[in-house]
Amino acid sequence: MINRETAALLTPIERDLRLDLFRGIGLWMIFLDHIPHDVVSWLTLRNYGFSDAAEYFVFISGYLVGWIYTPIVEGGLFFAALKRLWKRAAELYVAHIMLFLIFTAQIARTARRFDNPMYENEFNVFNFLQHPDELIGQAILLKYKPVNLDVLPLYIILVLAAPFIVWCLVRRPNLTLLGSAAFYVLARKFDWNIASYPPGTTWYFNPFCWQLMFVFAAWCGSGQVNKIAKWVWSKPVMGIAVAWLVFAFVIVMTWHVPALEALIPKWMIKMIYPIDKTDLDLLRFTHFLALATIVTYFVSRDWVTVRKTWLRPAILCGQHSLPIFCLGVFLSFAAHWILTQYTKGVWEQLAVSFAGILIQIGAAWVLDRAAKVPDLFVDVIEVEEPEPALEVAKAGTVAAAPAHG
Repeated sequence: MINRETAALLTPIERDLRLDLFRGIGLWMIFLDHIPHDVVSWLTLRNYGFSDAAEYFVFISGYLVGWIYTPIVEGGLFFAALKRLWKRAAELYVAHIMLFLIFTAQIARTARRFDNPMYENEFNVFNFLQHPDELIGQAILLKYKPVNLDVLPLYIILVLAAPFIVWCLVRRPNLTLLGSAAFYVLARKFDWNIASYPPGTTWYFNPFCWQLMFVFAAWCGSGQVNKIAKWVWSKPVMGIAVAWLVFAFVIVMTWHVPALEALIPKWMIKMIYPIDKTDLDLLRFTHFLALATIVTYFVSRDWVTVRKTWLRPAILCGQHSLPIFCLGVFLSFAAHWILTQYTKGVWEQLAVSFAGILIQIGAAWVLDRAAKVPDLFVDVIEVEEPEPALEVAKAGTVAAAPAHG
């Protein structure tokens, strides 16, 4: 039987719709960024600063872990948190393997039907089609990953580590963050990463470095950022954040307009390049922090606009992030195929891009409606079970509530 204190800890937490909104927009950005040479991808974050949707997503995931599970671990329910998070990691793993199998089949079928081996090479599936017996094993071990399938393995590792991260945050939050930063520095200095396939390669998203973003986000979500809120949103810090965003914008514009590169001093170019995504370059990390500082200042928890109907499509996508992400991978390849096989005109790019987003919205709406259909078996249990078993059943349902976190 669960006591009142434990039941209180397992009470569903009111969703922060801002996070669902930002995650939904992030899913759209990932879909657009995965379509090569798409004019609509100019709407995404990566074209105007150092960071992109990857930082966006890892931060939101880490923040949710800190926000949801810190009170649970503080209440002595570490194993309940571990069970729920490891179950989520298992879901991510199964989703990744299924995505891998269907995605490679999609590419192989397209390449053979249109007699165009470019797709196999471009998406790194040629070796798999030549040696599927060996590559299947490497895929199961998360070593072999086609293009666009690198992010889920990173999430799997981070979610597996999440219970222990939260446990440390509960006891020594600042020391935990400092340890994460030290681990990040050591990983960059000694080139620590996880081996990938083929031999000699490593993970595109180095989890030893990207853990810093995740741990920092969990640190914020656990309530630690509230203790320094007056400094975070002070005028000097806000000024620095704006200046850093402007600097990043100018540098990124030199990538698109080569004539502007002459305006950047040579010593600065040597100092800032390469801006490494694999090891989460500090320029990317700090750019995201600057952006988050500005956004959270203007978009607070009581931001009433988030409940407006016109933002509902993005929120729905954010609330079903895993299936919508997987769908987006398929849709981005389909869009790329259409533009490659037929035409790359601007109107065609606009059509496939917005059609893909509409399909994602439609899928999210279906998933949302399906989630609201009553579970007949649960309803029968709640009617027939005696009081103690009823409390346990309810607690189990509540513990599973943050399924999309």
